[in-house]
Amino acid sequence: MTSDRTTPTTPTPPANPPLTRKARRRNRIVAVTGLTSVWVLLWGTLSWANVISGLVLSVVLLAVFPLPPVTFAGRIRPLPLARFWVRFLRDLVVASAQIAWLAVRFGQPPLSAIIAVPLRVNTDLNLTLTAEALSLVPGSLIIEADRATGTLYVHIIGVRSREEVERFRQGVLDLEGRIVAAIGSPEELSRVTQPHPAGPPEPAHLEGAPR
Repeated sequence: MTSDRTTPTTPTPPANPPLTRKARRRNRIVAVTGLTSVWVLLWGTLSWANVISGLVLSVVLLAVFPLPPVTFAGRIRPLPLARFWVRFLRDLVVASAQIAWLAVRFGQPPLSAIIAVPLRVNTDLNLTLTAEALSLVPGSLIIEADRATGTLYVHIIGVRSREEVERFRQGVLDLEGRIVAAIGSPEELSRVTQPHPAGPPEPAHLEGAPR
């Protein structure tokens, strides 16, 4: 005797559910704001012409070259965002003065180093914003970004010891913390406020140092 009853199956939800209209609109606003900010920073002058041209260029880029949707799970916090900009402008001025001094001073050429900095929040948005902020400050340049591990490989100039290299590495983590505090989600914010995992850092390669 056979039974005609079958066990009902529950449909499996898609792995990547489609974004709602509100989420898509918010992501577009974030993308346009980020691209416009980068455009103004590249010009180095805050003016209505640069802001308007950046907005137009951002809209055209997103329309002509649509990117895969990047989920923005955080929220914009005005006070931490203002703190980020104040500290970024300060670092920009200080680094410019230091590079100018290295260019005119006498003596041995400055040492440089390539260091690996694993970020604590491994998302495309955080990786991109941290890399852009580092590259805009004179004296540091991103040579590779490992998306799988969330690691930035940074070339820096003007270091004299491994202690200074480690201070720069910590400075990158502090920069990441300011970015996450400004626009990150509560879960991302908890990651950057916790102590960094213990363990010896990856050694840096000092270029020009005596063997």
